[in-house]
Amino acid sequence: MSQRISQRVSQPESFPSRTTAGDALTELVLPVFELNGEFLAAAKDISEPAGLTPAWWQVLGATLDEPLAVAEIARRVGLGLARQSVQRTADLLVDKGWAAYRDNPQHRRAKLLEPTPTGRDTLLRLRNAQHVWANTVGTEVGADELKAALGTIRRIIDASRRARQTLDTSGAPSSANNG
Repeated sequence: MSQRISQRVSQPESFPSRTTAGDALTELVLPVFELNGEFLAAAKDISEPAGLTPAWWQVLGATLDEPLAVAEIARRVGLGLARQSVQRTADLLVDKGWAAYRDNPQHRRAKLLEPTPTGRDTLLRLRNAQHVWANTVGTEVGADELKAALGTIRRIIDASRRARQTLDTSGAPSSANNG
């Protein structure tokens, strides 16, 4: 398939037409963005009464099971959060009393972030609220349908990552694949 993409892209005088599968993927993009917005709105509705933002909840929640360094939180949380933004959030959580830094026996300069008792209690309340929301939505949609959607989403993510490795942002074959 990547060779077909490369052949189409290498002909600048003709624009590649989308396949039926390409049309179907394109039609999925806006509803997925809308779903992301809905998830963020639900996270805001759940976290705001506790005084947290969704990002604060995400960073603090990453430390519930074990204290973590900021770089590890950024890797685990993913979703495009840079280490610097996780650091700012972690510092804010410490300032507000939801988290504390402790020494890291593995690395002198990379302190570990952990929830304070207040932070832990807040996370457990948020977990309960999230369970109510997830159970309500999940029951309405159905477990089988959600599991099927998850499988499809994971396949789309994997295929997109492979395609991005094949093509640079202009749609031309990447220099790593030329030659």
